[in-house]
Amino acid sequence: MLCAYEPADLAEAELLKQVLWAQHIRCHISGQYLQGAMGELPVHGLLGLWVHPDDLGLAHEVIDSWQKAEPMVSEDDEQACEPPF
Repeated sequence: MLCAYEPADLAEAELLKQVLWAQHIRCHISGQYLQGAMGELPVHGLLGLWVHPDDLGLAHEVIDSWQKAEPMVSEDDEQACEPPF
């Protein structure tokens, strides 16, 4: 397996894992159990999303697409943000 991405935190790792699995790219999160050892281990570089070598290119495309995505706002959401007066 090859490391496709180093997420900033466990929440991002879990989210991207679900995004990849939705595209039928199986992945593994490494370092998720090391988060509790902060202070004794370096803070950065503990987490990694690992994929099969055949899926590496597609995984990079999916992750890049996810990072460039903009949130979708519906008309109901826009009206909820307007002041009531």
